[in-house]
Amino acid sequence: MVLVLVGLVTGACSVTAAARPTASVVVPTASVPSQAPPAPPSPDASSTPAAAAAHLNRSVPVRLQIPAIGVDSTLMPLGLNPDGTMQVPPSGFPAGWYTGAPTPGELGPAIIAGHIDWNGPGIFYELRRVVPGDMISVTRADARVAVFRVTRVGQYPKDAFPTSLVYGNIDYAGLRLITCGGLWDAQAHHYTDNTVVFAELVPPS
Repeated sequence: MVLVLVGLVTGACSVTAAARPTASVVVPTASVPSQAPPAPPSPDASSTPAAAAAHLNRSVPVRLQIPAIGVDSTLMPLGLNPDGTMQVPPSGFPAGWYTGAPTPGELGPAIIAGHIDWNGPGIFYELRRVVPGDMISVTRADARVAVFRVTRVGQYPKDAFPTSLVYGNIDYAGLRLITCGGLWDAQAHHYTDNTVVFAELVPPS
């Protein structure tokens, strides 16, 4: 599957004058091209025939669970803004899934974004505490539950976000959870970094 590439994730987290901080997720700054350029295999991929073959058909995700950090959230769809940037959830809860990417369990990198805080802790407030080996479950509209195992957690400066690594094509069913991280920059009104959790689908037994 060819993944639509979301633009470079270097923008400020959205904020309002009435609350500090509010939104705390990524806001891509470049418009979305028609398709993603070829990307090298992601370091978290176990690129084997078995891994590549284990994936599900497309189905809307409706619930996200991360037991290790107590996350249990419904999911809202996230599309594109008029300027071609990816939308973000309008508040701290729930998390959202990007409709221009594969759905969780489908071949390719599914994208779920959420806020670290919004007038208090957001849905991904503890995301930085996830470690490789932790499990993530995504319940889908077809009643199937896609279970993912975390393979790595990265923190990246907003001006050096690894766009291809996160959004680029992969040959297995992957999942990326994205939020803000690092320090709050009061002058720029955004966090300095992004936290990204990489995971891959656990083949059903």
